[in-house]
Amino acid sequence: MRRIRKRWRTFAGGLSGLACGAVGGIVAVALLAGGASGGARDAGDSIITAGHLPPLLTVRGEQLTLRYAIVCPPPGGDPTSGEPCDGAGDVYIRAGRSGPFERLPLVRGGDSAAGRYFANVPADIASAPGGFSYYAVLRDRASGAGLTVPAGGATAPQQSYPLRAAVRVELGTHVFGTRRRADARVVDAPWGNGAGEAGLSGGKTSIRIGPSSFDVMPGGTIAVLDEVNDRVQRWRGGAHVATVPVDVPAATNDMGIGADGSIYVLDGRGSAGSTPLIRTFAPDGTLTRARHIADRTWSQLRIGPRGPIVHQEPSDQWMPATDGATPLDRAAQVRAGTAGLPFGDGSHLVLLRSGAAEVRVARIVDGAVRTSWRVVSRTPLGEVQLAEPTGNRVVLVVKAYTDTQDEFQVLVLDGKGLVEQFSVASDQWAAAAPLAHFRFAGSSLYKLGSSLAGVFVDRYDLRGER
Repeated sequence: MRRIRKRWRTFAGGLSGLACGAVGGIVAVALLAGGASGGARDAGDSIITAGHLPPLLTVRGEQLTLRYAIVCPPPGGDPTSGEPCDGAGDVYIRAGRSGPFERLPLVRGGDSAAGRYFANVPADIASAPGGFSYYAVLRDRASGAGLTVPAGGATAPQQSYPLRAAVRVELGTHVFGTRRRADARVVDAPWGNGAGEAGLSGGKTSIRIGPSSFDVMPGGTIAVLDEVNDRVQRWRGGAHVATVPVDVPAATNDMGIGADGSIYVLDGRGSAGSTPLIRTFAPDGTLTRARHIADRTWSQLRIGPRGPIVHQEPSDQWMPATDGATPLDRAAQVRAGTAGLPFGDGSHLVLLRSGAAEVRVARIVDGAVRTSWRVVSRTPLGEVQLAEPTGNRVVLVVKAYTDTQDEFQVLVLDGKGLVEQFSVASDQWAAAAPLAHFRFAGSSLYKLGSSLAGVFVDRYDLRGER
């Protein structure tokens, strides 16, 4: 059991549906994502947790198997640890987006002693022209504790979309060390606690934590979450221009800045018995609201067309925290869960890392795939840091890695294939939120990095017309 517990913790330390996965007959598990953790206790939740990576994007001929890991955290303990439950459950699945669900009992596989259970997707549903939707009801036989994944159940089931005419992008073997120079360094802050400096915690015996997130405000002002010093600092044109005090935990939080200047900070400090908090601050740093997100943990925060939106686990869905100025409670968040990140034009971007070296991307419009890509590499691909539309293109940032080195690949895709490609260093000397290293604004990509000297943000201007 000791080995099983270690595996759970390893998966829990910073992965999400954007970060890992496989489809077909390969085990697909994405457990608790990076950032906070906490066991939800309201709205009928109970003390079990689960891991599942949904086959969000499928290709013709794949044999689809839905796999779940069911784990029982210790009472009152760390919900990212625990032993496999004596589990059971059912998957409720249907072709398309409406109509009745078919019940598929979960089967104990050869690895069920490790908390793993599965259900094969029937061929007629797997091949449905409009894809399929499903949810699972899981339970621990010993205690009777249960969990619905995703949390919205039949109201907001997980969605899977077929890729019928995906543009294939062959990256070949990644050549490390051929990085593009930044067009500008827009933030350069040495370690310290003075104005224009960045706080650092940790040391030889604990993880170093520096500024954990940043965002690009309208007009190009860069806001950096300096949580060790309880503040948000701002730079414009490479110069430090403002310091805003905020009361946040010194942890790997994520942050987004609204169009009105409101500051949203997602809590990176977990606690047993509660879900993470999203804190809302006025532009001057005054705390205006603190509200729990719906699920036990999160992987990233973004600003959507109606306010902050959080990718949550174990549902593996994007859930809005507000509807404009109106905060959403847990029930409203889970009802609005979607597989893809929504954008202002009404489209959603859905992503799946398939196997060790493929990333699938689909732009969903009116519930159907409008454009899609299969990015394939001969070098393993890690987490997807960013995927955003720009005009008729998509900007994708994904990590390429080997056992000894890694870099981020920046790809600009259009309906014909690869428009632009370059690499940047994965220079994180101090820890930040796992999926908060990049932001895209206007026609530029911004990257948060750190070194022995301090923290910085570099700007990369994308080439060509959109």
